[in-house]
Amino acid sequence: MKPILRATALGRRFPAGEGVWALKKVDLEVAQGEFVLVAGPSGCGKTTLLNLLGGLDRPTRGDVELKGTAFSKLDESGLARIRRRELGFVFQFFNLLADLTAEENVSLPMRMIGLSKAEIALRTASLLEAVGMSYRAKHTPFELSGGEQQRVAVARSLANNPLIILADEPTGNLDSKNGLDIMELFRRFNQEKKQTFVVVSHDPGFAEYADRVVRMHDGVVTTIERKGG
Repeated sequence: MKPILRATALGRRFPAGEGVWALKKVDLEVAQGEFVLVAGPSGCGKTTLLNLLGGLDRPTRGDVELKGTAFSKLDESGLARIRRRELGFVFQFFNLLADLTAEENVSLPMRMIGLSKAEIALRTASLLEAVGMSYRAKHTPFELSGGEQQRVAVARSLANNPLIILADEPTGNLDSKNGLDIMELFRRFNQEKKQTFVVVSHDPGFAEYADRVVRMHDGVVTTIERKGG
């Protein structure tokens, strides 16, 4: 199957010049509907890779392509447009806006691309229901538990029906039960809606949901394990 996301000889050095290579010539392809887990010890380059795949950072060398469009050919406004329309992000610390309710946080990405009020209201309600948060729609993040906040963050990541969800340690700030709930949400969206996921996690539990596990160490990919061996 033709990949929708491709990283080629991807490298990132911090800082520029004579700094340390956090990522060294990484190649990775992700197909539509695939669930890819990126695993490895702290400091191995997992988050750096995810930030480059999501256009949140620029590589020192190499390139990322989404549906054949090279990020190196895009200016900052072009990358921002890709992030708004094609990519969804879930982070360890939720990153919800504190003064907005759950439904306002979920609807924000849709407002940014100019959907109608009726479409926004319908899709927001549908997403909150899908993650089991309809009953907390009018609550702000301060009124929600960590698990509830992450459910809202997952709904927000799906707001614009992105091609790919990029998740960075999405269970890292949750207890085991809430972490398992988030894993199950990801699996459901992946299997039922054929949503594509690239997840960075220390949690070995994600491996059972992944089609492939990409293991990293010291900025390089060491192994790629396919489901079922």
